[in-house]
Amino acid sequence: MNNIILAGYMGCGKTTVGKRIAELAKYTFADTDEMIVTQQGRSISEIFEKDGEEAFRAMETALLEKMIADKSDGLVLSTGGGMPVREENRPLLKRLGTVVYMRVMPDTVYERIKGDTTRPLLQCGNPPERIKEMITGRTPAYEAAAKIVIDVDNLTPQEAAEEIIKRVENKA
Repeated sequence: MNNIILAGYMGCGKTTVGKRIAELAKYTFADTDEMIVTQQGRSISEIFEKDGEEAFRAMETALLEKMIADKSDGLVLSTGGGMPVREENRPLLKRLGTVVYMRVMPDTVYERIKGDTTRPLLQCGNPPERIKEMITGRTPAYEAAAKIVIDVDNLTPQEAAEEIIKRVENKA
């Protein structure tokens, strides 16, 4: 399928950059978190609180399976930060399109999202340390899912979008 799948830790810019890519490439932008919120009629925080993280991860897998069955095409898909961590999601992501891992440093993430209370996994005593631990733990999964890896710390959203489009076109 002809989709660009953006993967990476929360705050790396998947949504912002994804919208720019969609504009530039004339694709449709979609966000898996938003799709699940719409399906469930409640926020990610509410899903985590009521059903737990594992239930949310199962919802992500079901969504990917449905998108493959529906032959979704022409999308720039921003994925939830933990989606590639679930092993069964990695081959599903690859079947959906070209997976781009937007790699980011923990300090950059913290600066971008330090005031955001909608991130359930960061509601803890030491968010910077939690971010570092989670990025370290998730990096192998992100790398295993990705066809392309791009460092986004020092790129504007426009620069990141242009670089991703260029790299995806060269990989095709």
